[in-house]
Amino acid sequence: MNTLNDVVICGASGYIGRQVRQALEASGTKVRTIGRGGSSDAVWSDEQGVVDLLNGADLVVNLAGRSVSCRYNKRNADEIFSSRVETTAQLGRALARTSQPPSLWVNASTGTIYRDARDRPMDEKSGELGKGFSVAVARAWEQELFDAPTPVRKVALRMSIVLGAGGGAINPLINLARMGFGGKMGDGRQMFSWVHIDDVVRSITHIAEHQDIAGPVNIATPFPVTNDEMMSKVRATLGRQRGLPTPGWMLEFGARIIRTESELVLKSRWVEPGVLADTGFQFKFPTLDSALEQIARETPRGLLPVALG
Repeated sequence: MNTLNDVVICGASGYIGRQVRQALEASGTKVRTIGRGGSSDAVWSDEQGVVDLLNGADLVVNLAGRSVSCRYNKRNADEIFSSRVETTAQLGRALARTSQPPSLWVNASTGTIYRDARDRPMDEKSGELGKGFSVAVARAWEQELFDAPTPVRKVALRMSIVLGAGGGAINPLINLARMGFGGKMGDGRQMFSWVHIDDVVRSITHIAEHQDIAGPVNIATPFPVTNDEMMSKVRATLGRQRGLPTPGWMLEFGARIIRTESELVLKSRWVEPGVLADTGFQFKFPTLDSALEQIARETPRGLLPVALG
């Protein structure tokens, strides 16, 4: 049963934000937004307006952040960093000034915070953090959340790759399969941890209902697959028997052309949902087969739009 009456979402214009908003509104929740455009209920540049909007809300969900599907040059890297860390910092300052703050602050993070893992899954207790730009962003992002000067309960959503119809990470994979390039990427043995968008929404509600949950929470199904298995299942769902593999050098070359980074598909992400499992969360789409079948039913024919970096 939905117990959330008033939710504030930051970053509601992105794929995940739109889906979270639609699902909450469909359940009867009043949703208001903080963003940069005039369609938002409050804008980041109006600090008092942000404070006023947060006052009396049940929950604030911060999903603000520039897409990481781009080349990590200095300009893009600075935008990726600032769009996450600075908005989180501003939200913390606003919550500290709110007389009746939300009881829960859910902030986006990423499963990419863990190291490249092929030997064992990474859970919230024993997972080892990695190195590099993406990890540095994630660590700064979470530190800004947990250091914020407000007594609100805080949760960092360490999201794995989010799959769902209509956008997100699935469109490029479907396009590759439809063009005949839906084989393994690199050696194909890198782990692919994922979660369906519906379970992202359900996990946020679950966290709100379980007041003992705080800190980092991995958002990933307990049934990850290898990259080779993932692409095979995508092809099978689309009725494609074969797909040409994409070696690492070709991925790097193609990534430069479409202005993104090959790390997004070559890093082995093996994320285990320890907190969700320990608190009894039940996934609506636990297996990739079930998720892809649902996505395929709602996906039109032909090549799908993909945002380029």
